[in-house]
Amino acid sequence: MEVLRPQLVRIGGRIYRKNPIQEQTYQHEEEDEDFYQGFVECAEEPCDAYEVVQTQQGFRCTVKAPSLLYKHIVGKRGDTRKKLEVETKTSISIPKPGQEGEIVITGQHRSGVISARTRIDVLLLTFRRKQPFTHFLAFFLNEVEVQERFLKFQEEVLEKCSMDHGVDSTIFQNPKKLHLTIGMLVLLSEQEIQQTCEMLQQCKEEFIDDISGGKPLEVEMAGIEYMNDDPGMVDVLYAKVHMKDGSNRLQELVDRVLERFQASGLIVKEWNSVKLHATVMNTLFRKDPNAV
Repeated sequence: MEVLRPQLVRIGGRIYRKNPIQEQTYQHEEEDEDFYQGFVECAEEPCDAYEVVQTQQGFRCTVKAPSLLYKHIVGKRGDTRKKLEVETKTSISIPKPGQEGEIVITGQHRSGVISARTRIDVLLLTFRRKQPFTHFLAFFLNEVEVQERFLKFQEEVLEKCSMDHGVDSTIFQNPKKLHLTIGMLVLLSEQEIQQTCEMLQQCKEEFIDDISGGKPLEVEMAGIEYMNDDPGMVDVLYAKVHMKDGSNRLQELVDRVLERFQASGLIVKEWNSVKLHATVMNTLFRKDPNAV
C-alpha cells in the first residue's frame, strides 16, 4: 500500500482509510474466503449515517445485503463473524445461505453496534467490487440510420487498413449493440434489480423530464478518439457523442444519473463525470464477441 496515498472507502457520506488485507484461499473451499486480517479505522462515536434503534436489551441495527455476500461476513468456520463480535462486543445474526433477509447487529453499546456496522459495510463493499459486472446503464444508439452509417465506416476502415496489424472485422462493435454507457453495476439479487428500476423511474420524474423537456434528445455521433496516450498501443476506438443543438443537456443528464447511483452504492464512485463515448472498435471483441 502507498503510505501517502492509501485506498479510501466511502460509506454513509464519510471516508475511511482501508488498511492492507491478506486473503487466504483454502483447498476445496476457494469460495469461502477468510478475509478479516486487517481493517479500517472507524469512529467509535455515534454516527448519524446509520439508523440505530434502542431496545430494552441495548441497541440494534440492520444491514441489507444480497445472500451471495453472506459468506464473506461469516468467514471460514464462522471466524470472521466471531472476530467481529468479539472486537465490537456485539451479536451478529446472518440469514442462512440462499435466504434473502437482513443482517442484524445487536449490542449493549451504541458505539459497538456502529463499529460492527461500519466493518460489515467495508467487507460487503470490498467483496462486491470483486464480483464481475452484471448490468450496465446505457442509452442505445442503434437507430437504423446509425447502424447503416456505422457499417459504412467499418467497410471503409477495412478497405484502407486491412493490412495494418490487428485490424480485422472481429474487433468492430455489433451495430445492434451501439450504445452510450453511463455506468457499470453489480446487481446480486432481484431486490437490487428492482431497486435499480425504481431509481431510474425516480430520476425520470425528478430531473430527466425537466432536462429533456419531456422530448427525446437529439444527439450526433461525429469524430473518433482513443483512450490512451500512445497511438501505437490503442485497444479501444470510440465515437464522440454530443447534442445537435450544442447544449450541455446530455452531459448534465448522465452526470446526475451517475451521481444518484453512486450515492446509492449501486455504482462505485470512481469518476465525477461520465465520458460521453460510443465504442466502435475494441480488441476485446476478438476474444469475446459478446463483450459490450
